Amino acid sequence: MLAITLVSPDPAALAQAAAAVRAALAVDAETALGEGAIDLLVEAVQGEAHLAVKAAVGALPVDFAVQPAEGRRKRLLIADMDSTIIGCECLDELADFAGVKDQVSEITERAMRGELLFEGALRERVGMLKGLSVDALQACYDDRVKLNPGARTLVATMAADGARCALVSGGFTFFTGRVAAAAGFHLNRANTLIEADGVLTGQVGEPILGKEAKLAALIEETAALGLTPAEALAVGDGANDLAMIEAAGLGVAYRAKPIVAAQAHAKVDYADLTALLYFQGYRAKEFVS
Repeated sequence: MLAITLVSPDPAALAQAAAAVRAALAVDAETALGEGAIDLLVEAVQGEAHLAVKAAVGALPVDFAVQPAEGRRKRLLIADMDSTIIGCECLDELADFAGVKDQVSEITERAMRGELLFEGALRERVGMLKGLSVDALQACYDDRVKLNPGARTLVATMAADGARCALVSGGFTFFTGRVAAAAGFHLNRANTLIEADGVLTGQVGEPILGKEAKLAALIEETAALGLTPAEALAVGDGANDLAMIEAAGLGVAYRAKPIVAAQAHAKVDYADLTALLYFQGYRAKEFVS
């Protein structure tokens, strides 16, 4: 038995998509999870159902997930930070304070698309920040860093239901510590910017937390909880998130680069982060805000 979840900020598009899915598949049951989300239960082969739903949704502004109905409420949330839980890339914004944002942003984009190895790209970008006052870190956080819509509700709801919530970033602990506290994550992992005499040295602590370290975090956290990766939900947007997204029971690409969107189990392009709750079968009345 599969759960097909349709989520959209556009009620008309949601209704149209649901009607198209009903026409394509034999729906056994239907539940309105909230104003912007519908659950449809079908008995079908998952791969075939996914293709049918994808065709039914077409170009409509509707996000969807197709997964086994049993076991879809996950016990671990592991989330990327930059451009996922928050709406910016902290390193790019720091680079703006250093006057090198254009150069750094270009490298960030290529790395997130999988065109550059993450570790080397991170060292190169951090090197451009050499001499930047550490005061810029707090100014950057205060001025540029904002939680994405639905982030706090996603974390609070899963935590209230007993899930462990981890923020795992290729960014920096200065930001993950503050974002984790603001959003309600239980723990955070990230890289460390090295400073001396009140300025950044242009170096980052080793070893660098990148793609493989994010996957390792997923495996370690599930093992520590006595879970399997199948009981985890991973969400991210860049190439360094792909390994953990593929390994999780539900891997979601949020406003993601093409390489990630193509390989994730589901993607969110239109709704906010509460779509990840709907995908797990939560009803809007269960949300904790």
